[in-house]
Amino acid sequence: MRIAVLGSATSWYVGDLRRAAGTQHSIVPVTYRHLAANIDRDGLTLHSGDEDLRGCDALLVRSMPPGSLEQVIFRMNALAQLAEACVRVVNSPRSIEVAVDKYLTSAKLQAAGLRVPRTATCQTWEQGLEQFAALGGDVVVKPLFGGEGRGITRLDDEAVAQRVFKTLEQIGAVIYLQEFIAHEGCDLRVMLIGDQLLGMRRRHPADWRTNISLGAKAEPLEVTDELAQLARRACAAIGTEIAGVDFLPGRDGQLYVIEVNAVPGWRALSRVTGADVAKHVLQHVAAG
Repeated sequence: MRIAVLGSATSWYVGDLRRAAGTQHSIVPVTYRHLAANIDRDGLTLHSGDEDLRGCDALLVRSMPPGSLEQVIFRMNALAQLAEACVRVVNSPRSIEVAVDKYLTSAKLQAAGLRVPRTATCQTWEQGLEQFAALGGDVVVKPLFGGEGRGITRLDDEAVAQRVFKTLEQIGAVIYLQEFIAHEGCDLRVMLIGDQLLGMRRRHPADWRTNISLGAKAEPLEVTDELAQLARRACAAIGTEIAGVDFLPGRDGQLYVIEVNAVPGWRALSRVTGADVAKHVLQHVAAG
């Protein structure tokens, strides 16, 4: 198969996919920046640089960089048109749109009966302060779009919260905040690749954030029947085939679903589990 990978050609993940593909598949890195479309009398063509994407058997989305509203809408529309042209796109454009939006993800997870932290989303600093108080005066503020812990801030001081909310309103950002869940410095990542599940615990005793990119350490995790069931329900709610589902065990004894990552990394997961995750990903893409 000829598989286009939407991500940096120099990334570790593209290299790992090429290693796992061997001579069985051709891995072609393409970028969002060079996505382009042509509409003429013969129809629609979609390409990235010199690569005709409609000539590929599949496209694996491995990144979701920030962009202007126009850029994001065009990129998502282009991926949707590619899927309509019978090119297998993993994950689907709609599931990526949902997963990248923290508000929409939380709403869909809650509607599916999963436990999420109490969440407020608003647009004015006054509303932000009201929700800050309603959520107990100890909250986590997150960019609506973003990942790997970037831009996440914990606020437990009203004066500081007011300054943050005013700044967010001034730059036209949406104010997205969740109650802070007291925990023991670790969370659980369950990665689904079709029907397969792999897990790891991420521990960071010195920081309430548990992202590997911020210094957390990965440990082995047994994926229990409960975790497996919850992870599958979370992915079904978002529509992802391949995803990393993050759970936070709170000190209150509850298990919260924090995120469904539609472009999950697997470098630490491969090391901890010993699994060839890239090989499993390619097998799932090819089997579709």
